[in-house]
Amino acid sequence: MTRIQEHNDAPAQGAVSSEQLQRLLSLGTATVYEAQGQRGSIASAIRPIHPDMKVVGTALTVNTAPGDNLMLHQAVLMAQPGDVLVVDAKGFTDAGPWGDVLTLAAQRAGIAGLVIDGSIRDSEAIIKAEFPVFARGISIRGTTKVDSGSIGGTINLAGSTVERGDIIVGDRDGLVVVKACEVLDALQSAEEREAKEEEFRHRIMDGASTAELLGLLPTLQRYGW
Repeated sequence: MTRIQEHNDAPAQGAVSSEQLQRLLSLGTATVYEAQGQRGSIASAIRPIHPDMKVVGTALTVNTAPGDNLMLHQAVLMAQPGDVLVVDAKGFTDAGPWGDVLTLAAQRAGIAGLVIDGSIRDSEAIIKAEFPVFARGISIRGTTKVDSGSIGGTINLAGSTVERGDIIVGDRDGLVVVKACEVLDALQSAEEREAKEEEFRHRIMDGASTAELLGLLPTLQRYGW
């Protein structure tokens, strides 16, 4: 595998404000995904380990071998406050490379959360710690600490491309990636979509149908309905 990228190679933080990140999170992943033209979703198999967990932050990407967590320890050392560790563990679910000890270390480092295409363990302790974790599975089996891996490069996370500096948004509906340079556009589009849906809610309460609001009546009529 490739060598670890130096920390200084990471993009500068602060290009996206905390207020913008919180606005994305409040709009919700489904709205942000739709507002981006149905782009940026991460495989639905990677889920929050508790439905109330939400996460937003800047991706620090990690590429590691299945069943090894050496790079996770290094990533905690490298991460900046507000980073979300986004880990390509190759979808391997029969070992848990992340647990309660790494969670404590991540919280002390100011890390915003973990997204891993793999498993974690110590789930009850992590939930009690209120540390946001999105994972493919849970496994009590331990891991090795030998793989050189890489940190900060482009990864393929369950079919989705994630780069260092991308914005990760997660809630119980799923995960979505927003390019840092597209945050303002994503916010504007998402807020416009939310306003439109709020208008729909009001009109439904006044008696309108979803078929009417979405312009589906002509199509339904063509099918004889």
